[in-house]
Amino acid sequence: MDKATTHQGAMEKVAVLTRLMDKQFRVPGTNFRFGLDGIIGLIPGAGDISTFAVSCYLLTIMAKNGASGYVMARMVLNVLIDAVVGSIPLVGDLFDFAFKANSRNLRLMQEHYVEGRHRGSAWKVILPIVILLLLILIGAIWLVYKGLSALF
Repeated sequence: MDKATTHQGAMEKVAVLTRLMDKQFRVPGTNFRFGLDGIIGLIPGAGDISTFAVSCYLLTIMAKNGASGYVMARMVLNVLIDAVVGSIPLVGDLFDFAFKANSRNLRLMQEHYVEGRHRGSAWKVILPIVILLLLILIGAIWLVYKGLSALF
């Protein structure tokens, strides 16, 4: 089996799971679609963990099929945003119906394999995230310092 056939099979598998998780159902009279991710996510704890597990499974399929570091970094970021914000009670449940990380990742995968886009290193994604996290950490340390100095 050649590489193109393998990628096509992987994309079909990911497309089926993505549709089930993000777009299986439609609100009658609208174009709004949602999937099991939003429904299962309503179950506190277990729902968020199970939908995160499905997203991670989709990531492994993409990684095994040669997605570039840049594509993988963007896809992991989508899954992490979905997992972190989706775990916030009530707000996260609404977010799960709107964000659709798996659909975003499928689009990235299609752009990567079909259009040849998103080649290269993950550093284009990772470096800004690391800088942002460092700024947040510095801000948190500064707030703790100011809080302690106000107390003492």
